[in-house]
Amino acid sequence: MKVSDVMSLIDARNLTPDVALDRDVTCGYVCDLLSWVMAHGEEGMAWVTVQTHLNVVAVAALAEMACVILPEGIVMEQESLDKATSEGMCVLSSNLTAYEICGRIAAQGIPAHA
Repeated sequence: MKVSDVMSLIDARNLTPDVALDRDVTCGYVCDLLSWVMAHGEEGMAWVTVQTHLNVVAVAALAEMACVILPEGIVMEQESLDKATSEGMCVLSSNLTAYEICGRIAAQGIPAHA
């Protein structure tokens, strides 16, 4: 599944329109504790979080995640979005809850991180 497929699946808006949506999503994760995500992040991960600051982008880029997904219509600060764009990190925002987002992704066969 590609980021573009996830975007459609969860009715998300792309907050980083200059970033390609063709990265493969290989697993999903939901967590708001950055140190925990740093320890468990994986390449290709779709990470659901309510955090919106610059460190979210740094952690996602470091792990080479596929995308960051913000639930409940949360919008990331412009400074963070600019950094995400420069890092090639897609940031999506969905009006669904984190629970609903993960449920939809899991129902499509995308596993939790290993």
